[in-house]
Amino acid sequence: MDAFPIIEVPPDALFPSLKEIPQNPKTLFVRGNTTIPEGQSLVVIVGSRNCTSYGKSVCRSLIAGLKGYPIAIVSGLALGIDSVAHEAALDAGIPTIAFPGSGLGTKALYPAQHRQLAQRILENGGLLVSEYPSDTRAAQWTFPQRNRLMAGVGTFVLVVEAEMKSGTLITARLGTEYNKIVGAIPGPITSPSSEGTNWLLKLGAVPVTGVEDILRELNLLTEEISSKHNETIASTEELHLLALLTEPRTRDQLIALLDADPSEVTILLSTLEIKGLIRESFGTIERTH
Repeated sequence: MDAFPIIEVPPDALFPSLKEIPQNPKTLFVRGNTTIPEGQSLVVIVGSRNCTSYGKSVCRSLIAGLKGYPIAIVSGLALGIDSVAHEAALDAGIPTIAFPGSGLGTKALYPAQHRQLAQRILENGGLLVSEYPSDTRAAQWTFPQRNRLMAGVGTFVLVVEAEMKSGTLITARLGTEYNKIVGAIPGPITSPSSEGTNWLLKLGAVPVTGVEDILRELNLLTEEISSKHNETIASTEELHLLALLTEPRTRDQLIALLDADPSEVTILLSTLEIKGLIRESFGTIERTH
């Protein structure tokens, strides 16, 4: 990362919206591309460090669907959903900005196992941002501080998965306080990783079940795009079945979990397979997105 020196910049020069939050930072330290095009929406994606295969799959699918729009993905470089979001953005060719809970010095950057990911972000025109001096080590207090910055810069804050007691919900709460759009991914009611997101939905967060929900909130959804997405969007029954595929399951397991007529489940599975949302292999069924 030596090719990308750490520089100090005025916060409002890079992120004007930070002027509007309480305890706005006095300065920011950055590495990488500081050019943020006018009109670009910053979609903050946060979620559980102990994310499920369902959370990973949904996160990757949504981000892939945002390719080609004036959007950048913001996350915290942490384990779990954060790293999935950064990697999915890089794979889709979408700009991504990381706010680690540490200084940006190579030896201090946290977590250590994501230093290679940070390098990849820089090499692909992305940006690392911190309000901490370069040698500041991550600590318990640095993450809530970092979360307020992500909520402050975001246009849309999307929670993919969250336990009821988690830093992820702090970011969502701050997003609400800062008058940001806050969305959440519905999840299985039996999964601890979805307790927080389902709770946010009860409180009025935007339910996000497809890319079009994000685009609509960002005023980027045209009638043509809406029609295109509706070709593959799942019905309520299909979404319920997809939510059960947090891991590969057999047809009989799905029938038992849904407590439905086997013929109805077969129709649902066939429809989802035609839409390219699932695949069946060697007697087990798994999501493709």
